[in-house]
Amino acid sequence: MIKLSIIIPAYNEEKTIIKILEKVNKVKIEGVEKEIIVIDDCSNDNTLYLLENNNDLYNKLIKSTKNNGKGAAVKKGLLKAKGQYILFQDADLEYDPNDYAKLIEPILRFNADVVMGSRLSAPQFTRVYYFWHKIGNRLITLIFNILNNTTFTDIYSCYLLFKSDLINPSKLVTDGWEQQAEILSIVVSKADSLYEVPINYYGRTYEEGKKIRASNVISVLLTIFLKKIFSR
Repeated sequence: MIKLSIIIPAYNEEKTIIKILEKVNKVKIEGVEKEIIVIDDCSNDNTLYLLENNNDLYNKLIKSTKNNGKGAAVKKGLLKAKGQYILFQDADLEYDPNDYAKLIEPILRFNADVVMGSRLSAPQFTRVYYFWHKIGNRLITLIFNILNNTTFTDIYSCYLLFKSDLINPSKLVTDGWEQQAEILSIVVSKADSLYEVPINYYGRTYEEGKKIRASNVISVLLTIFLKKIFSR
């Protein structure tokens, strides 16, 4: 039995938090036990209230007393995770937990160390989203691949699955959106077996609550370069 820790950071997601947790709970994969960890990053809407009144939908709830950013919330979740594998899940509905089976398959069949879900590699469908986000994503993916000799198509997909022993959460130095670049750089440098699978994507608009901005590409690129330089 594989234990999979699903890390769900949430900030002001009252419209979607219960729906996504219900979806995560419905996913059943033979040979896989789920540990669901939710981190409320000091939401100022009803997110925390909803979480506290639906504690059957998760295993652990971490409550931040200050809004420190997505990366800081993820780090808190990683420090509490007990699974052999880690999977990130956004608290909105852009990513579908029904894709977990595809993400897990390379682990069950090939003992993969890292599995990335790609929105750009033959998904069944993807909602059209912002042009400059796509350009930024392709740029950071290209540079990451050049520096790390990999062939990923979508390094800033939410769905990153990896062996938990590839990383020490207490040594992570970033707290913002760039943290995924830091984590991916670390796990790729230690992994022997990397896989990518297509996933579906339901991108939301800024009016619907999307938080990441095209300008975040700068800090992501800086993190990719710094991790490559100082990992030598």
